[in-house]
Amino acid sequence: MRLRKYLFILLLLLSLVLVTCTHQANIPEPPIVVPAQDSTLTIWWNRGYYVQQDEALEQVIKQWEDASAQEKDKSRSKVKLFFYSEDDLVNEIINALKKGNPPDILFSERTDFTLGPSWAWEGKLADVSDVIESVKDSYSSSAIASVYLYNKVANKRAYYALPLKQQTIHIHYWRELLRSAGVREEIPQEWDAFWEFWKQAQDTLRQQGQQYIYGIGLPMSADSSDTYFAFEQALEAYDVQLLDKNGQLLLDNAKVRQGLISTLEWYTSFYQEGYVPPAAVDWLNTDNNTAFLNRTTLMTLNPSLSIPGSQREDEDIYRKQIATIEFPQEPDGEPSKYLVSVKQVVIFASSKNQQAAKDFLSYLIQPEHLGAYVKGGAGRYFPVMPQLWEDNFWQEPDDPHVWVAAKQFSKDSTRPIYQAQNSAYSMVQSENVWGKAIERVVVDGLSPKEAADEAINRIKEIFSEWND
Repeated sequence: MRLRKYLFILLLLLSLVLVTCTHQANIPEPPIVVPAQDSTLTIWWNRGYYVQQDEALEQVIKQWEDASAQEKDKSRSKVKLFFYSEDDLVNEIINALKKGNPPDILFSERTDFTLGPSWAWEGKLADVSDVIESVKDSYSSSAIASVYLYNKVANKRAYYALPLKQQTIHIHYWRELLRSAGVREEIPQEWDAFWEFWKQAQDTLRQQGQQYIYGIGLPMSADSSDTYFAFEQALEAYDVQLLDKNGQLLLDNAKVRQGLISTLEWYTSFYQEGYVPPAAVDWLNTDNNTAFLNRTTLMTLNPSLSIPGSQREDEDIYRKQIATIEFPQEPDGEPSKYLVSVKQVVIFASSKNQQAAKDFLSYLIQPEHLGAYVKGGAGRYFPVMPQLWEDNFWQEPDDPHVWVAAKQFSKDSTRPIYQAQNSAYSMVQSENVWGKAIERVVVDGLSPKEAADEAINRIKEIFSEWND
């Protein structure tokens, strides 16, 4: 009996163990919790010259967030927007790319000059051809050409940026200073006579004892990208074409070399003859603005309307004392053709939220949204879609600056800067080869021929290094 009792207890315990184990084996395991991927779209943007432009961008973002929140097929609906100054943004993005953690979207005012073409060439930018396709016909030909870039990694050309707005170079002068000097405001439109007018105006001021007002505010510094832009415009005026239609250098052509030498001689002569402020060899980008607004130059060249734009609050200065005029006829008598720099927004190939980035940019570049953003710049930059010119803001004849400058963007009067033809040319601007050549003449005393040959050799080296 005792043995049976022990066997019964043993069997009972064994059955309990089996039941317990079976029960535990059927308990479902707790679900694996995968941390949610950061779904926030990160945008880094060059702070605008006017607060209205930043506010216009913020409004477009808010509208897109609201719209995408209501559409289930949208991959993202939230945005973190960061504004940076121009210099800070360049430093930040270079560091971010080194660390492999760039923003999803970037807009820098230097993308078109140097960064964008080189990034496209290196394969760092996402192909946005699918985004641009729906509005491709809405863009000007110069705008489209400027973002059709070569990717060496993929061995193809494609659209690696989206055009937002554009700029060219403008001429401003002081009506009030001419009047006070007794100079008649009859500015010739023939090339040589035009520039002679400002020299004679300075001579008149000197005769009246005005020793600190210079006739021409041409930048001469290698530290200013304005110098580069102004000299490139002079090359265009003298019909000096440095690249062929395939983006290949023409610098071995004797006619091109001589044209470059002659243009350099023409450009530097104003400084050497004393018609440009001595400090122009040290100017940064804002200094020609400052010299003009301080009334130490009668006229100046500037690649935006920031000079009159800064005076909008003073109606008398903006509308009566300062004027904006088109360039004179080119030396051969043809109408001026203007270089345009098309400001671009990009998506990085390493973006974590590429689809959301494309969704947002598809929304931004719709004419009704892009038009509001560009107009927020108060004329500092201009539309890249012909239909946007119909807005009354660009067509007000009483505006002595925006309306005049807008005429520079008329059909067939512009061409994109050389970076659009060959990405290697972005390094010519990055190194400011033309600014250095100008300094070699006016500071170091080289002849225009010697300085031009130095520039030619350096450009050839850049293209050789780029294509290795």
